[in-house]
Amino acid sequence: MKKLILSAIAIMAFAFSNAQETRFGIKGGLNLTNFTGDFDTNIKAGFHVGGFAEIKIIENLAIQPELLFSTQGARYNMIGGNQSGSYKLDYINVPVLAKFYVTKQFTVEAGPQIGFLVSAKNEDRDIKDAYKTADYGFNFGAGYNFTDNFSVGLRYAIGLSGIFDRNYEDFSDYYDSTKNSNFQISLGYKF
Repeated sequence: MKKLILSAIAIMAFAFSNAQETRFGIKGGLNLTNFTGDFDTNIKAGFHVGGFAEIKIIENLAIQPELLFSTQGARYNMIGGNQSGSYKLDYINVPVLAKFYVTKQFTVEAGPQIGFLVSAKNEDRDIKDAYKTADYGFNFGAGYNFTDNFSVGLRYAIGLSGIFDRNYEDFSDYYDSTKNSNFQISLGYKF
């Protein structure tokens, strides 16, 4: 993971030094999140909001670092289906994407992400101690630019690291297998 983060930082440094054009923007939208692995959960709706910089490297290629507040987690049903609830995880996510312009309007993107856990709750109970403070993932997606300023995007973020703290006994059976999964639909505006 450290190599992945260092590579992303090196790419960003290269991008800033060779950038032809940099534009800043804001974005936000819907999250459909869940846990992957052996932990039996269902999709939970959430949102993301934040800012980004689009740094053009060459005509059809840009690097896009982002800073997003993202509500994630999953829903669950107790045995027998008599009771349900949700795990509510809030992250500050920092994806760094390579963005390729297939046409002026249509883009595809991919890149690593690190997330920093802000809070974790099961209904009203604080369970932040059960989770790791950092989450590593990989994003891939596509976008469409309606104008030079307004765009829409679809993205899938797959977790690469387990989210549970190894020392928390309640989730120790799921330590390695349970990862975040996040499908995003975003609206963006570039200045």
